[in-house]
Amino acid sequence: MLEKATLICIDDKSKSIDFMFNPKELSFEGNVESNENKGSRSEKSGKPKVSFSNIKSYAVKINNILIDTYETGENVLNYINFFKNAVKFVDNKQRPPIYKFSWGKQVYLEYCFVEKVNYKLTMFLSDGTPVRAVIDNLSLKETDSSVMDDSKPPKTEPDRKKDSQNSRLGKKQRRQ
Repeated sequence: MLEKATLICIDDKSKSIDFMFNPKELSFEGNVESNENKGSRSEKSGKPKVSFSNIKSYAVKINNILIDTYETGENVLNYINFFKNAVKFVDNKQRPPIYKFSWGKQVYLEYCFVEKVNYKLTMFLSDGTPVRAVIDNLSLKETDSSVMDDSKPPKTEPDRKKDSQNSRLGKKQRRQ
């Protein structure tokens, strides 16, 4: 029996996405940003000196996820909509939903978001109902658990009634 892969939505478990796939491969990409200093070269080899700026998040690409509802006649968009909602912002937050990506017992990304989803509808019933879709590319990007910290205090507006040049200079205002 083929095990389902799961994008477990950490924000709202009801928005988790289960999907069947049997990939030929999972593609992982990690990156270190660097800059070559054009004028600065090592004395021994003459190669440019490199400075390292930061480490980029891992990205995982999953290709060719087939979703087929032909036998039941159900609209396949009911399943595709979960993936479409994954590239929208969560209510009252300035970010997309955060997921854990696992397949079977293996957790591939502890915290990630859907960076990109490309899909096409490939089969329709005679009434136009789409019953087969292929997700050509599902791109996940790793993130840090701190993105879940929504406890930052809201920004408050300054009290304009008490704001004056004198108050900014530390002088007491006289009442008139």
